[in-house]
Amino acid sequence: MVTEKHDKSSAAGRRRRSGDTATRILDSAEKLVQTRGFNGFSYADVAAELGVTKASLHYHFAGKTELAHALITRYAERFSAALEQIETRLTAGPAKLDAYAGLYADVLREHRICLCGMLAAEYGTLPEPLRERVIAFFDDNEAWLEHVLEQGRADGSLRVDAPPRETARLIVSALEGAMLVARPYRDVERFHAAATGLLATLTPTTSPIGRRKARIDEAV
Repeated sequence: MVTEKHDKSSAAGRRRRSGDTATRILDSAEKLVQTRGFNGFSYADVAAELGVTKASLHYHFAGKTELAHALITRYAERFSAALEQIETRLTAGPAKLDAYAGLYADVLREHRICLCGMLAAEYGTLPEPLRERVIAFFDDNEAWLEHVLEQGRADGSLRVDAPPRETARLIVSALEGAMLVARPYRDVERFHAAATGLLATLTPTTSPIGRRKARIDEAV
């Protein structure tokens, strides 16, 4: 006879294994989206990589839309956590912007593209729920940058001539675009050149390019 304690232990074990499988599915799908795009992979690709059946994938995520929604949610949460860390450990505006650019550099260094940047390139073919989540990701990033720019302008650490909201949009657009251009060359230096040039325009006293590039490299 199965004891209540054993029954609870077995149930916990099944939940843990189920959670592990879901995480593996998300990890695999995230890499595929960041390298191929939403329309460039199928459940069969994920199943083959993980050595599981497509039925197992559907058990955890009913379809690609549900899977991609979970991907964006997880990605946005991690990005938000990274921004909170930047706020916690850095105080100066230029250092925060360097660290922000470093988040993008870190993704590109793995030969990937920002998940939401890749999805934005396919925006016209995405299901409506995914479109909303992609826009929310960029809105959140722009709001964070706007706050950093306002603080930097107030304390004199940043030179912000245009409205902070417009400048925040420029930063996001420029960094996402720089990733896309650098990707086919597999050359992070192209990204660094664009990022350092952009951020240098926001500092009252422009730091040497090499010093700023090093800060972006080490910011994450």
